[in-house]
Amino acid sequence: MSPLKFAVPIFIAASVLAQTSPIQIRVDATAATRRLVKAEMHFPVTAGALSLMYPKWIPGEHGPTGPIVDLAGLKISGNGKPISWRRDDVEMYEFHVDVPAGVSTLNVHVEYILPPDSGGFSSGSSTSSQLAVLSWNQFLLYPKGVPSDQLRFQANMTVPAGWRYATALPIDRESGNEISFKPSSLTTLIDSPVQTGANFKTVDLNPGGAVPHYLHIAADSERATRISEEMTGHFRNLVQEANTLFGAHHYAEYHFLNTLSDHIAHFGLEHHGSSDDRLEENALVDEDLRRITSYLLPHEFVHSWNGKFRRPAGLATPDYTQPMKGELLWVYEGLTNYLGEVLAPRAGLATTQDYFDRLAGQAAMLDRQYGRTWRPLEDTAVAAQALYSSRPDYESLRRTTDFYDEGTLLWLEADVMIRTLSQGTKSIDDFCKAWAGGPSGGAEVKPYGFDDVVRTLNSVQPYDWAKFWRDRLTSTAPHAPLGGIENGGYKLVYTSERPGLAQAAETARKFTSLAYSLGLSFKDTGEIVDVNLGMPAEKADIAPATKIIAVNGREFSPKLLRNVVEDAVKTTTPIVLLIKDGDYYKSFSIDYHDGEKYPHLVRDESKPDLISDIIRPRAGK
Repeated sequence: MSPLKFAVPIFIAASVLAQTSPIQIRVDATAATRRLVKAEMHFPVTAGALSLMYPKWIPGEHGPTGPIVDLAGLKISGNGKPISWRRDDVEMYEFHVDVPAGVSTLNVHVEYILPPDSGGFSSGSSTSSQLAVLSWNQFLLYPKGVPSDQLRFQANMTVPAGWRYATALPIDRESGNEISFKPSSLTTLIDSPVQTGANFKTVDLNPGGAVPHYLHIAADSERATRISEEMTGHFRNLVQEANTLFGAHHYAEYHFLNTLSDHIAHFGLEHHGSSDDRLEENALVDEDLRRITSYLLPHEFVHSWNGKFRRPAGLATPDYTQPMKGELLWVYEGLTNYLGEVLAPRAGLATTQDYFDRLAGQAAMLDRQYGRTWRPLEDTAVAAQALYSSRPDYESLRRTTDFYDEGTLLWLEADVMIRTLSQGTKSIDDFCKAWAGGPSGGAEVKPYGFDDVVRTLNSVQPYDWAKFWRDRLTSTAPHAPLGGIENGGYKLVYTSERPGLAQAAETARKFTSLAYSLGLSFKDTGEIVDVNLGMPAEKADIAPATKIIAVNGREFSPKLLRNVVEDAVKTTTPIVLLIKDGDYYKSFSIDYHDGEKYPHLVRDESKPDLISDIIRPRAGK
């Protein structure tokens, strides 16, 4: 990344500011399967007060998610003698050290406990007995007050014997299971996780191309790495489609770090020259899992342009201590969500029908949210750091990180409007080239604000874009913005037919959604995940975080409840659910007789089909 211009606080020791050699860090990850990592750091210093920071605000996670609770074994020494340290009593991520006279190198030892639970993002479970994803921010400290672009680190890592690995961090030399990396800024180091595993495969996604692109697969079994030739072709299409969309790239090479395990946290995290993509073990070989996860890698790939290169000024902080401001996450994540979903069918990773099923599901979910009447979309972005950890119960009342899915609806509406106003001569593709294209090159950051978004849109198609966005971002109207769907040639309807993508999701994730009939979502074991406000189950006083035991006097199963909902159309008898709430059991009667309902998009022949054109392949055309 290009250096960002920030003032350096005056309280930093002069020795730190006059760094003449890189900070050395050696990470021993050979015990990663036991969830333990050790790191040794060597800081060039002179005598005086020094503060060392543990990374707190992690880029891409949009919150103070640095897992300091798992930092352990902190020992500091100089000239072979221990040096005491003290944690700041307000900022828990800061450690104060008085460097004695005569000490020119401060030696810092830390140990990190890799968590066993799969919740959270990179601070969640990142290892299994067969693989690991190692994030540098978890194992290091850095001098306070110096912008991360100005701090130089020389990194070394040892991975378990026999394991292969991948990373975007440039490698200097390798010896067995030990990797020495070229010196880099702290920014680049933290932006370059290392993926390693016993079952490992690398696929060249741009053979013969000038810019290397690789898909690295680390999995809990060899079988899970068996990507088909057809899938390989789709990922190669993705590379071409994304570069066609933006017309330029901002990395020297790109690495998809695709980690497949049922024992790690499942999410995606963007980096400039790589993406940390974590999915279930069989995501490449099980058709249901493949369909429902096909949008993850396109999403994270888009972030290299929109999120890493173009970044909201409030997220372009000089280090990992300054709080990030998320008010423009409807661009950072919302636009990325839209583009990732468009690229999936363009590349062949998703079918046209699955794209429409997904869009219908997003529209229906957002259109039924009671929380829309009190919380505008812009607040979900501002409050993202809290909402990422929100529970699923009463989600329609609370709202969650809706800037993703509602971002899809809003940027679709903007795309359709550009196409309509320009009579088909312009589209969001032109915005992408103007916004995040330009000359290709290495990683850099180009911050922006609201006015920059509006200005670029106006350069593509003149319109009152400022009002367009403010109206939608501040709205507390009860229904979702469906203008993109409706003006794009489709209508949102509900029928008794369960969409194919929904069936795949329920089979793979072992849950059932009757959200648009009873207003219930529950696991196959009966635990009620959520109850939608204003729907029959909520009106019957059923609450989430309880468990269905029986349906009309019979032992519960998802199939039984579906059958009962279907049969209730022919009768006036209420559906009776026996619910366990803690240690108590109670029966609830639901007066519902309209059968199963699921969202679909159907063509409105009175309008041109713009959406089908939006998802049409572009590369090579």
